[in-house]
Amino acid sequence: MRVLTGIKPTGELHLGNYIGAIKQIIELSKENEVFLFIADYHALNNGILPEELQNNTRHILAALNSFFSDNNQVKIYLQSQIPEIFELAIILTNCTAKGLLNRAHAYKSIVDQNNSYKKDIDFNVNIGLYNYPLLMASDILLFNTQVVPVGVDQKQHIEIARDIASTFNNRYEDIFILPKALIVENKPVIGLDGRKM
Repeated sequence: MRVLTGIKPTGELHLGNYIGAIKQIIELSKENEVFLFIADYHALNNGILPEELQNNTRHILAALNSFFSDNNQVKIYLQSQIPEIFELAIILTNCTAKGLLNRAHAYKSIVDQNNSYKKDIDFNVNIGLYNYPLLMASDILLFNTQVVPVGVDQKQHIEIARDIASTFNNRYEDIFILPKALIVENKPVIGLDGRKM
């Protein structure tokens, strides 16, 4: 089975990353082919500065290589180095209903916040945030991913990828596999600052 997961380089790897993702990747790679990517373009939604993004990406890549260098089942890559992901994202925009993206958690959260402060609903919303689920669908669909390990809060992204793939398959031909979410339930690891790692 082909599994895909990604890590956003918005900070250094920490114990929470190990418990929440790396440990599962190690287990999943025993019986599956795992595609593990550094989601550097997804990190742009966090307002990260270029220098910080570059440093974080380098450190995370080094750490992941130390975990998986002897594991032929894990393929590590940098999202920005695969131009086909972005080409597919452009193609999929034509198969993605605006209403589907309107229901995405991140977008809805900002809209709700803007409504509560009586601001324009799209105040502080950029297209990168709005299209985040579409880019994630491209990440998943391009590699014929069968399973994506996610927390409960990320399950919606897999459902959106499935919807987009179904629309494309129905309109053209059955090209994309409909991925399934593998719900990973971990208790959050709390850092010294009292926030979730």
